[in-house]
Amino acid sequence: MLELAILGFLAGGALPGHELRRRVSQLTGYTRPVSDGSLYPAINRLTKAGLLERRADPGAGPARYVLSLTGPGRTELLKRLREPADHEITDFTRFFTVLAFLSHLPEVSEQHAVLRRRLEFLEEPASFFYDGDRPLRAEEVADPYRRGMLLTARAISSAERAWLHAVLDGDEPTESTPFPLDEPAS
Repeated sequence: MLELAILGFLAGGALPGHELRRRVSQLTGYTRPVSDGSLYPAINRLTKAGLLERRADPGAGPARYVLSLTGPGRTELLKRLREPADHEITDFTRFFTVLAFLSHLPEVSEQHAVLRRRLEFLEEPASFFYDGDRPLRAEEVADPYRRGMLLTARAISSAERAWLHAVLDGDEPTESTPFPLDEPAS
């Protein structure tokens, strides 16, 4: 997830390290805070793999640098977006990271293939709680907090499935150009 976010943000253009950190934190920080101890080793791994280029930024002071995506880095980003791992489809936060950069895929059909995988996952019966192998519904759970978990998850899943159907059925326009992520969500 972290490496995908780094590649995704740099696909929009070169960024100073501190700006990249800010953007990654804004995307994922509310659920999974991004520490320097995880971000900078990830940047170093991607740089050593030839996926990023790091240049000194003399105008910004000592130890400041600008990062940019290389050709192989763009290829890797597109590969990760075309073929997200199963856990990137099933985990809500990881999927949102994929979704944040899905518009970088050049073909709408490729974007829709990823969305169809997510929709298939969401349409499978599931729960946080089971009676044997049978998923329990909110109405079957006496504990108010567990029932609250299930009701909240149902509402989120319902809203996401409705949006996915709208996009896949052509009711929601899709653009192949990324939108600015600095804008607050409405």
